[in-house]
Amino acid sequence: MIRGWVIAALAALALPAAAEPPIVLRDMGSFHVGGREVVISGKPVQEVRRTPGGPPAKVDPNGPQLVEHMYVQYFLPAEPHGAYPLLLWHGGGLTGVTYETTPDGRPGWLNFFIRRGWDSYNSDAVERGRAGFAPPDVFSGEPVYPSKSDPFERFRIGAGAGSYDPDPAKRKQLPGSQFPADSYDDFVKQMVPRWLTTDDAILAAYIAEIDRVCPCVILVHSQAGQFGFRAAQARPDKVKALVAVEPAAVGDPDRVAALKAIPILAVYGDYIDQDARWPTMRATGLAFFGQIEAAGGKVDRLDLPQAGIHGNSHMMMMDRNNLEVAALIQKWLAERPGLYR
Repeated sequence: MIRGWVIAALAALALPAAAEPPIVLRDMGSFHVGGREVVISGKPVQEVRRTPGGPPAKVDPNGPQLVEHMYVQYFLPAEPHGAYPLLLWHGGGLTGVTYETTPDGRPGWLNFFIRRGWDSYNSDAVERGRAGFAPPDVFSGEPVYPSKSDPFERFRIGAGAGSYDPDPAKRKQLPGSQFPADSYDDFVKQMVPRWLTTDDAILAAYIAEIDRVCPCVILVHSQAGQFGFRAAQARPDKVKALVAVEPAAVGDPDRVAALKAIPILAVYGDYIDQDARWPTMRATGLAFFGQIEAAGGKVDRLDLPQAGIHGNSHMMMMDRNNLEVAALIQKWLAERPGLYR
């Protein structure tokens, strides 16, 4: 039953890249949202040369600074079909590049959903990418800098610990993997430092985005799972649907009733049972979804291998079949009453 629905969705929606229509927009732009002002004091004044050979200048870091804001770029198609904007939230150590062109140069999910008529808002969360950084001491602790081998082994591209090798010919990719391994280096270049102490600031900025843009549909990935569920719990009247792509964490178990009126789709890829971490994270998610349903809500689950789609990594929006997966999400959204026209 599920597999037949999947085949129909792919036939109807996943056009070859060459057959896709051009993207025509009525508007595009960007903004920063959220954040707060802090006052820095007690720091030494520096003397620097801002350009080689330039005159010396004093830089005084003391005084008010703006921090913990988020960057959002939006693309509004000329012929909108989504009844609400679609917000795309990325995972840990990543930026909105997650949803843009794939590492091997194919169209990403951002392109796909714009072409389907969704007003699309793609963000760089607090401390990532174009959101910018903050002066020392604003983000407590040290940032995490993963090695080049880390995503290969942790995102179910390779066959677990020890599967990465500096020589691409010796890397042990999972059998049938859909990830474009020849472009792995281009993916790693997207990785950025992340702090482990900024969750509250990230959530606050996402809620500020909701207050500015929504009502809306939110699509989250990995680390952003917790932010999607918690933001929806904070603004249940403004979140009209939530798509959670392999959420690494979920929402507040004491507030599941706030989610009962929100359509939710959870999407999981392949190889999870072969991984050291993902069975636990998936089990945590499924338990949370059960709580939502016990409170009167509904969570649809799309397990790609069970639907006959194999080989997807944690970065399924970059996998070779990324548009097939996007087509399934699009079909689910289009079937929710009032979301798509």
